[in-house]
Amino acid sequence: LAERANLAGVRHILLVLSGKGGVGKSTLSTELALALRSAGKRVGILDVDLCGPSIPRMLRVQDSAVHQCDSGWVPVPVGQDQAIALMSIGFLLERPDDAVVWRGPKKNALIKQFVTDVAWGDLDFLIVDTPPGTSDEHISTVEALRPYQLLGAVLVTTPQ
Repeated sequence: LAERANLAGVRHILLVLSGKGGVGKSTLSTELALALRSAGKRVGILDVDLCGPSIPRMLRVQDSAVHQCDSGWVPVPVGQDQAIALMSIGFLLERPDDAVVWRGPKKNALIKQFVTDVAWGDLDFLIVDTPPGTSDEHISTVEALRPYQLLGAVLVTTPQ
């Protein structure tokens, strides 16, 4: 099964979630990836925030293109040592500020495609940056990742 093969080399999957927007999920996902990388871990980030894919900009790779290989999409390498692998809808838009106005089934299909069709290779951690709220995207992400060993989730909140 191709989808098994694409995530077969990923040891831990970590979801970053929140009930609302603007609390720092993408910032936390990015900083967590950088910290794990500096600890010598092999790290990937899957940005499933389809309406606000900010991680490519945060990591200064927003002008990169996604390429295909025999086992699917090749994540964009980040940094001089290319030590973080990143996949985001931001790479698939014509312009980085384009809005994604899709209904549920199309969003869900893209999330499933991100889980099954990205050739991650060997990673210690795959960090999944999710959109704000508790929408279909979250359910689709968890359903698509259900066959794999999830490490867990980080819930980002504000003090209010």
